Amino acid sequence: LVLELNQVIIPTYGTVPDQQNLHTPEWVDFDDKTDSLFFKDGQRRIDFVLVYEDESKKMTHKRSDRKKQKRKRQVYESNLINNGLHLEATRSVLDEKLIFVKVHAPWEVLCTYAEVMHIKLPLQHNDLKTRDSAFNWFSRFFRVDENIIKPEQEFFTAPFQKEHLSNFYIQDKDTFFNPATRSRIVHFILSRVEYATKNNVKKFGINKLLDTGIYKAAFPLHDSSFRHPSSDPKCPSERYLLYREWAHPKNIFKLQPLDFIRKYYGEKIGIYFAWLGFYTNMLTVAAVVGVGCFLYGCLTKDNCTWSQEVCDPNIGGNIIMCPQCDKVCTYWNLNITCESSKKLCIFDSFGTLVFAVFMGIWVTFFLEFWKRRQAELEYEWDTVEFLEQEEQVRPEYEARCTHVVMNEITQQEEHVPYTACGKCVRMTFCTSAIFFWILLIIASVVGIIVYRLSVFLVFSAKLSQHISGTEAIRKYLTPQTATSVTASLISFVVIMILNIIYEKVAILITDFELPRTQTDYENSLTTKMFLFQFVNYYSSCFYIAFFKGKFVGHPGSPVYWLGKYRNEECDPGGCLLELTTQLAIIVGGKAIWNNIQEVLLPLVKNLIGRYAAAARSEKVVARWEHDYHLQPIGKLGLFYEYLEMVIQFGFVTLFVASFPLAPLLALINNMLEIRLDAWKLTTQFRRMVPQKAQDIGAWQPILQGIAILAVVTNAMIIAFTSDMIPRLVYYWSFSVPPYGSHSSHTMKGYINSTLSVFNISDFKNASKPLSPWFGNQVTCRQVYRDLRYPPGHQHQYEHNIYYWHVIAAKLAFIIVMEHVIYFVKFIISYAIPDVSQKTKSKVKREKYLTQKLLHENNLKGVKKNMGKIADKIIKGADSTFRHKDE
Repeated sequence: LVLELNQVIIPTYGTVPDQQNLHTPEWVDFDDKTDSLFFKDGQRRIDFVLVYEDESKKMTHKRSDRKKQKRKRQVYESNLINNGLHLEATRSVLDEKLIFVKVHAPWEVLCTYAEVMHIKLPLQHNDLKTRDSAFNWFSRFFRVDENIIKPEQEFFTAPFQKEHLSNFYIQDKDTFFNPATRSRIVHFILSRVEYATKNNVKKFGINKLLDTGIYKAAFPLHDSSFRHPSSDPKCPSERYLLYREWAHPKNIFKLQPLDFIRKYYGEKIGIYFAWLGFYTNMLTVAAVVGVGCFLYGCLTKDNCTWSQEVCDPNIGGNIIMCPQCDKVCTYWNLNITCESSKKLCIFDSFGTLVFAVFMGIWVTFFLEFWKRRQAELEYEWDTVEFLEQEEQVRPEYEARCTHVVMNEITQQEEHVPYTACGKCVRMTFCTSAIFFWILLIIASVVGIIVYRLSVFLVFSAKLSQHISGTEAIRKYLTPQTATSVTASLISFVVIMILNIIYEKVAILITDFELPRTQTDYENSLTTKMFLFQFVNYYSSCFYIAFFKGKFVGHPGSPVYWLGKYRNEECDPGGCLLELTTQLAIIVGGKAIWNNIQEVLLPLVKNLIGRYAAAARSEKVVARWEHDYHLQPIGKLGLFYEYLEMVIQFGFVTLFVASFPLAPLLALINNMLEIRLDAWKLTTQFRRMVPQKAQDIGAWQPILQGIAILAVVTNAMIIAFTSDMIPRLVYYWSFSVPPYGSHSSHTMKGYINSTLSVFNISDFKNASKPLSPWFGNQVTCRQVYRDLRYPPGHQHQYEHNIYYWHVIAAKLAFIIVMEHVIYFVKFIISYAIPDVSQKTKSKVKREKYLTQKLLHENNLKGVKKNMGKIADKIIKGADSTFRHKDE
């Protein structure tokens, strides 16, 4: 049956009729029922709405163009009617140029396409006993009142088959297919009905008609206003309930009604909010531990021996540091970095190490428990075998299927859009394009680095003319600070601009790839966009964490970049604080920018639309016209919501060693994000076409990749960016004999041991400072945390043994930390199964019932028929033998 349907319905969807044979929608006037979701007869439900501008009233196109557009639209609507859909047209109340075409799918059409699309529908009630969770007594305080939003009944389901209609749980034909399923079926038909044929190539699909402006909009209806329940008793007012119990800010601490969200918006939106809610809940644990580590740093900063030495006027006050740039920079006292060193003690403490290890394990728990939760939702929402059975080929792919190949599995001919050679060419071109644009992002980062190096000299010269070096540090007007903040702001602006460009580039490349299904399309686009965003957002952070201040040489022989710019050093407080500043600017600016884009823009557009409509008329407006003036959700749907959260996940995990408060800020942001996204969907946007989704798609392996990379980056931040390993090496080895002079292990003298000595007479003319030397001293101290032999030594200005001990300790720390965390991650992954035993039992029970109800009944019918045939054969044989005997 399905094969016949595919042969008859799928490829053609009717032929292009002659002008005199066109079927047209029924024309009716609006009956002033503002909340009605039905045709004028009150019986047929509106499953979809198409909106177009009357061609006779258009003034922007030539008359011939208007006639062509009208012809295509009329052919399209006629073919919709030929495919069994009912159409009803109504003119707009507010704008007489607009026509609303309401679409209804009758029972026969729904059944036919439910079988074609392999939609799972209920067989019988779920009869498996479920155990209440031990936390149910606690979670009920945060759940939505079951008297307001009743829990959805659980059913065992199976792919729909018309010939087994009696086996499905049908109480009422009008409610057997819920509104979300009806809209999905109608959209499937709308996407495949043709409207023209040119050069033997069929043109079809509502998407192309929308892109060419023949239709202005196509959307399913919201079932009510979000402000008040529907006045129509047939309407359940689910949108109003979602706004009141989910999207309203008062529900910020409540659990989400996920089953109700899925019922109204479909599985794709449901799985996004399920993932976002789960991620937010897991962040609670990380935020508590992060705050604990931050408080530990705050409490212990006053006992930080090396910071006390920096601030001591007899130690740090007597240490004179060498200039940090050529000529224009001056000498400075170490104690002016006192405040920076105190702040560094908060973040660069033992608590940071503990938190970095904890986050490496936390992210594993998060991903493993999410897999279990996702498996439960797959079963409950009937998407376990979705990819194999339900997903249809994209219309854009079908339209290009002009090449014939032999299928290795079926040994039958099938149509594909390109040959094997053509596929290789496409993949090569797309891969080259991706690498080209990634290199362009890296080029922009290099440009920011050049800005840092060049502007540092300018700030050093200008600031020193107006303010003394000591005051500059104390008032946070150092050249390093000014350079870092301005570079971070410029970097943020460049990131936002590049995001706009790369979005269009990624879509063009993915369209050229021509993926077969919508899931393939979104996964391909997701991978490209994340690669672009990863390099775009994180490259500057990687530069500060792992490259800045690492290759600067020493005052007598500084390292120059591009042969012109002297490599910049870290802020006197260390690069860890600068990394925190960079993260704060990018994450904070990104959150503000996203909220402006996602919330304020749709709100302002809708307010302008409402005021303009109110100025035109005070007439009663229908539900479809209300929804038309809302904002369209966009072709990529929730793609940007996922992208925003995954980029945040990267900031929380990849660089958490530099900022333990990141999970707390992410938690606060996500609690607001859930309600803002819910508010947008329920109040500012048209209702999305409900779509199936088995999981979060390509985001899952991306999250796993970030989790693996996070262990490496945090280990390297602690080893190379923080000062923890050099301090430990000094404490255990170089504070006591034979290297040190202290009788017991101590941190005293650490600062003096890490600052190498440089003779000012060894300055080269190109880097010798212009400012005069003050005092009688003939030496200054080299770059902060540099470890070199003093002048006069046979290996002067070369790295000393302390340096090589520190390098060995850093590498050993990275190896040990990585292996320990990866081993724990492996044990956790092995110990926590991806699918719980309860879910496995439900899946097995459903398969058993499907086999019993749908297949065994067929066998009984076959046996019954075969028995009758056998009886006839036996009777015929008996009569033959009797005649012979006689």
